[in-house]
Amino acid sequence: MTSAVPAKAFEQASFEPSPAPRRRSRLRGIGLPIYTALALLFLLIPIAYTFVFSFNDSGKLNIAWQGFTLDKWLTVCNTQGLCEAFGNSILVGVVSTVVATALGTLIAIALVRYRFRFRSAISLLLFLPMATPEVVLGAGLAAQFLTLGTEKGLLTIILAHTMFCISFVVVTVKARVASLDPALEEAGRDLYGSPTQVFWRITFPLLLPGIAAAALLSFALSFDDFIITNFNSGSVDTFPKFIYIAAARGIPAQVNVIASAVFLLAIVIVVVAQVSRAARAKRLAKQS
Repeated sequence: MTSAVPAKAFEQASFEPSPAPRRRSRLRGIGLPIYTALALLFLLIPIAYTFVFSFNDSGKLNIAWQGFTLDKWLTVCNTQGLCEAFGNSILVGVVSTVVATALGTLIAIALVRYRFRFRSAISLLLFLPMATPEVVLGAGLAAQFLTLGTEKGLLTIILAHTMFCISFVVVTVKARVASLDPALEEAGRDLYGSPTQVFWRITFPLLLPGIAAAALLSFALSFDDFIITNFNSGSVDTFPKFIYIAAARGIPAQVNVIASAVFLLAIVIVVVAQVSRAARAKRLAKQS
């Protein structure tokens, strides 16, 4: 006769996980952090290289480490044309961002809130600059400026950047407009608010996060652009164009200084924004 197996022992033997799945689960738990750390390391290596070599005591070529120095940070504008090119990039980025953000916000509101002829066609046309390769877009704009007899310079760069930035602004703000609750604006109109008052006191503050995100994206795209700029800049240099030209004869360490300063400034802006947001949320939580 066979002895009966206790029910408790049978349940433990049936439902207790085997060692193999536990090992696989443990490996997954270890593998994901390792993969994430390696991906971040891969992404941060160029930034770390740029920052470290901004302190390199180099000559014409800033490739091999020659020693630590602060001279490159103190003499950043000694390289001919560098600060002028950087200033041009800032000017183009700010002007094209302001124009593209203003026009793109109005277009986004019109596309979401109103029904008119050719609305679908306009939406499709706004996506074309995003889908078109930059080489094709830059060459097409250069040919158009040539046909019109427009001299290439800062004006043509601003027009070109504004054109492709509008598409990104429209897409970003359009999503924000579509998420707004119409009841909030209707409540403002019920309280005898004029259309102008409803827009500036209700609609615009609600749209402001989306508009700010679109403006930051637009400025980043404009500041970083090289291909379209190279086709339409003429003799005017921007920061990316200066780096491309300097690469043939050796990129000076001052370029690393400006790139590092821009990166650190972006980090500071993000940290300040996050701290302000957390403080505001904490303050609102105390009030409630």
